[in-house]
Amino acid sequence: MTVALAALTATLLTPTTATAAAGTAPRESLPVHSYDDAIREAVWVDTGLDGDGDGRTDRVAADIVRPAEPAQRGRKVPVIMDASPYYSCCGRGNESERKTYDANGDVVRMPLFYDNYFVPRGYAVVGVDLAGTSRSDGCVDVGGRFDIQSAKAVVDWLNGRGTAYTTRTGAERADAGWTNGRTGMIGKSWDGTIANGVAATGVEGLETIVPIAAISSWYDYYFSKGAPLYDSGPDWLSNYVESPDARARCGAVQRELVDGAPRTGDLTPLWTERDYVRVAKKVRASVFLVHGMQDLNVRMQHVGPWWDALAKNGVDRKIWLSRTGHVDPFDFRRADWVDTLHRWFDHELLGLDNGIDREPMADIERAPDQWVTSESWPPRGTRAATLRPAHGTEDGVGTLGLRKGRGTETFTDDPSLDETDWAAGVDTSTPEKAGFVTVPLSRDLRVSGDSEATVTVTPSTATAHLSAVLVDLGPDTIRDYAAAGEGITTRTDRTCWGASTEGDSSCYRETEATTADVGHTIVSRGWADLGTHASNGKGAPLTPGKRYTVTLDLAATDHVVPEGHRLALIVAGTDRGLIDPPADTPTLAVDLARTSVRVPFTGGTAAFVRATVNAPTGSGPALDAPVRDGVRSPHTVQRVPGGAGDTSGTG
Repeated sequence: MTVALAALTATLLTPTTATAAAGTAPRESLPVHSYDDAIREAVWVDTGLDGDGDGRTDRVAADIVRPAEPAQRGRKVPVIMDASPYYSCCGRGNESERKTYDANGDVVRMPLFYDNYFVPRGYAVVGVDLAGTSRSDGCVDVGGRFDIQSAKAVVDWLNGRGTAYTTRTGAERADAGWTNGRTGMIGKSWDGTIANGVAATGVEGLETIVPIAAISSWYDYYFSKGAPLYDSGPDWLSNYVESPDARARCGAVQRELVDGAPRTGDLTPLWTERDYVRVAKKVRASVFLVHGMQDLNVRMQHVGPWWDALAKNGVDRKIWLSRTGHVDPFDFRRADWVDTLHRWFDHELLGLDNGIDREPMADIERAPDQWVTSESWPPRGTRAATLRPAHGTEDGVGTLGLRKGRGTETFTDDPSLDETDWAAGVDTSTPEKAGFVTVPLSRDLRVSGDSEATVTVTPSTATAHLSAVLVDLGPDTIRDYAAAGEGITTRTDRTCWGASTEGDSSCYRETEATTADVGHTIVSRGWADLGTHASNGKGAPLTPGKRYTVTLDLAATDHVVPEGHRLALIVAGTDRGLIDPPADTPTLAVDLARTSVRVPFTGGTAAFVRATVNAPTGSGPALDAPVRDGVRSPHTVQRVPGGAGDTSGTG
């Protein structure tokens, strides 16, 4: 801890922190402040932008809950901020909480447990309504400058660089003298995305972010190398969350979202502006990232590039990877989450030397509610091995190993089928996919990080979409990430996390893992429009009968393929529910000699060799086990990053 931070700790924390013994440094903030007497107020921060074109700069509403005692004693407090578009339209958390207000317009209920838990421990909690939502001016531009400036302007104001007012239209200034400006941003999905985007501005005073199931590039939310992931663009999402009066005045912004995001999948300036990975070198804040490895809403494609860019920039990082879908850690690992988050904020915002920075970097869920740690992530010694498909004993049922194959395998796109259908039929010749499988493993094999599949195909039509899927073939019990709760079930009993008032309870319904017994598990997946073979940012029509090569980015993961199981690569067309079908229905011939997949194994190629060279070739648990289905992806028409449209309801 620096001398300056040590001095800050000394002035701020007594008596709000615990000490191990007399004379030792404080290690934990304690709930010594009154939540009943907390100061509740609203300010409107000037963003400096005029998104709705009404001739005056937009003001965004920031609701504040802060302890009264520090101000009375001349002490300043740090801030935990959640900037969201959902506070009015859709609610936050597993119970869809919305903000409520008293007759003066001051917040009574702040959604989620953050204020209940952290305000008594000496933090202020600030909930910001993004521009164009709830009580804020302006327009929603879905991850663009209006969204990001909504929160950055508040960070600036907290650090004495901005202007805020006590009302939405009045001239009375609001003072931020109660805070030291040290701010941590947190939030799930769109909220966490805003944290990523604000951190990528390099704003001074933002000390840490905790993005949960968050987007790192909005293009990758809607497309995967040109293949469309949804049947709508950001204009639909903007309209979904905007306040009614914003919809009436934000037609120009809506048109920009339509015109700038063509359904061709081309990479336009609109998407470049919303790519936070591109400017990750500006990030100063530490990052505690949380994501579900089976999140089919904000997919794991958002983790690998962002994590790698942060590492390249030397950012202090921590990561939790669960087996859930789009779920908050409060709902899959509650007690450990609250404790870890508490210690993280104590360390990053209060400067307490509690050792969290010396603990393992990664927590990874291996099986439902079974967690392991990793000193670094991906773990040291992880290197990519290049695996190659080859012919097997019958058409469409090939092998996967280190030797280059010859010839071709052919399949025809069937938009009615998905990755689970392909995996269930991997050992049989079916017309809609080409499958390639290793021998049963003689020892466990850990996959950690992102993979990529380079596929050379000859299409029969002018358009074609491709999917590449890595599959663990063998029986297992997993979280049922495609069920309504995306891996959790919400119970009726409640537990309490912090102080409560009559208008804001800290008690939430408990959850438990929802599991499924399966015969195979999807490890990683990726998609591409073959028309982007020459450029990731621009598609072009194909010439039927001509050979093309494209690389599909397979999402980051951390998965152990157990001894006796097999690892499969499946190459197919439309992955129903996860990408949209092309205009045509192509038949594609896969050139085996020019097709491969690079998979990051802990131990690299040598680990793959050890797991396969002496492995049995005819039988094993994976072959002898009864056939069981996998988990099917939820086939929803519309998805919303963290709002009421989530299949989980855990926004």
